[in-house]
Amino acid sequence: MNSFNSRLARSIQSKKSHLCIGLDISPEGMQDNSATIEDLKLHTKKVINATQDLAVAFKPNLGFFERWGSIGFQWLEETLDLIDSNTLIIGDAKRGDIGNTAKQYAKSLFDHFGFDAVTLSPYMGYDSIQPFISDPLKGAFILCRTSNPSASDFQNIETKKNKLFESVAKACYEWNTNDNIGLVVGATASEEILKVRKHAPGLPLLIPGIGKQGGDLKKSMIYGNNNGISIINISRSIIFPPDLSENSIRNAAKEYVSSMREIIDDK
Repeated sequence: MNSFNSRLARSIQSKKSHLCIGLDISPEGMQDNSATIEDLKLHTKKVINATQDLAVAFKPNLGFFERWGSIGFQWLEETLDLIDSNTLIIGDAKRGDIGNTAKQYAKSLFDHFGFDAVTLSPYMGYDSIQPFISDPLKGAFILCRTSNPSASDFQNIETKKNKLFESVAKACYEWNTNDNIGLVVGATASEEILKVRKHAPGLPLLIPGIGKQGGDLKKSMIYGNNNGISIINISRSIIFPPDLSENSIRNAAKEYVSSMREIIDDK
């Protein structure tokens, strides 16, 4: 099957990379509150030019674009045009609605913007996921065990058989009939990647939390690529080097890719 998950696996293999770069670009990130939308566009182009051959995927976070209203959506469209067909694009939208609303979100993200995959919240159940997984070529990374400090408020609630995030992993494994579902599991909860793998063998993982959030790259790579594949999302540690130069952005990305390759080779 020429599914999203098989496309992702081929991209990892061909680029010998597990790097996903989060495009979370803002004046605050650039440490310049006077930065204009044109400044942000220029920096976005710099990031993409510097890293496109190294990254398996780019992950634009829609919140950073929506903040600017209509010109932000134009910036997003221009950004997507900069990314070549060999690099997957994950729309970090974290949608989670049902019925016709979910269908409209799917049309927006897949048909209008052309994302290869999106991030989704599973809180409303299968109804909120189904419109995004009907086309095998389009993928969905579903929030499972996230990297934020308060993730455990709900995700670690004990049910009769396991924790809630484990139930999410198990359900997503069962829903993956089109080979296009993956899970978001944070590097800051690296030991729990093993628990996710137990319930969802083979599903690709999108692992954020490396870099500024302090996640463990080695454990994330070893656990995430055991009985499946993973991509490691890194944002600030790559896209905002101290001098904001294209050369520094590229060097940071190369260092991460080199570290990932060493971990896989030593595995």
